[in-house]
Amino acid sequence: MSEFQFDEHPHRRYNPLTESWVLVSPHRTKRPWQGQVEKSAEDKRPSYDPTCYLCPTNTRSNGEKNPDYENVYVFTNDFSALIHDTPAGQVSDGELFQAESESGICKVICFSPRHDLTIPEMEAKDIRRVVDAWCQEYEGLGTDPKINHVQIFENKGFVMGCSNPHPHGQIWAQYSIPDEPYKKQIAQKKYYDRHGRTLLSDYLTKELEKKERILFEHEHFVALIPFWAVWPYEAMIIPKRPMASILEMTSAERDGLAEAYRQLTIIYDNLFEVSFPYSAGIHQAPTDGDVHEEWHWHFVFLPPLLRSATVKKFMVGYEMLANPQRDITPEQSAQRLRELPREHYKK
Repeated sequence: MSEFQFDEHPHRRYNPLTESWVLVSPHRTKRPWQGQVEKSAEDKRPSYDPTCYLCPTNTRSNGEKNPDYENVYVFTNDFSALIHDTPAGQVSDGELFQAESESGICKVICFSPRHDLTIPEMEAKDIRRVVDAWCQEYEGLGTDPKINHVQIFENKGFVMGCSNPHPHGQIWAQYSIPDEPYKKQIAQKKYYDRHGRTLLSDYLTKELEKKERILFEHEHFVALIPFWAVWPYEAMIIPKRPMASILEMTSAERDGLAEAYRQLTIIYDNLFEVSFPYSAGIHQAPTDGDVHEEWHWHFVFLPPLLRSATVKKFMVGYEMLANPQRDITPEQSAQRLRELPREHYKK
């Protein structure tokens, strides 16, 4: 039997943020692909689309008219998954049948009036306005006694279920803390109680020493492929100093986040020279009024593409029934992304 090698043999990796595992099978990258491929449509759009519900001055499906906005525009989602004035109620039919009402607010944030621009094609100063809007919404929504968690996220690309190509993100704020951030809440609290430091502070220190999975490093932020990544090119942007939420950022750090956001998405687009799809979101402290010294906020990117612009990773079978699994190792993903140009391929 040959000696075990990380980049050749199947193994499991532990995610301390969620206290879960991922199966890594690097030998499977050698198999031929005869499965489904996605259509790689040319991403050519006009700067203004009169049929788009999100473009300036256009009328949305509920009859409301968008203002002639010049940068970032935020409004309450016309088809919100959560409603602020949901009546209180619950169902408790023994131990096995439990349900309760959930109140909240869903917002849409248009990144730019330009219909044809995505984050990697925007200027850093314009992305800074997006960051400022996130901070303003997180702070404002967090003062509502019915809101204990604010989830900021972006779905980019039709393959990720994005229903409108106009560059935009969403904010869902609700009474309860959803499962994924709650798992991170528990894990980070345990770590902080044991060590008196945030989990991601120690993790980042080790990653910067190893440099195996670092994509780039700025004054205030580090972008990397996490050791426990599930998706082929999953990445994180982590602030160098511990902060429970984005509200703790200085002006310079807000600029740094805008630049890191731009730089990472440029690298993504350059990988297959396509507008790279992903779901991305910020995990940060709840807005429940408690002090959360254990939290170290971070920006997570979950892109589905695997082998090319037309082959995506599917979470099926074993992944849905047993454990997440990946083929290409995080180290291989990081090396490939590090080698890409830092200027957008369209330029």
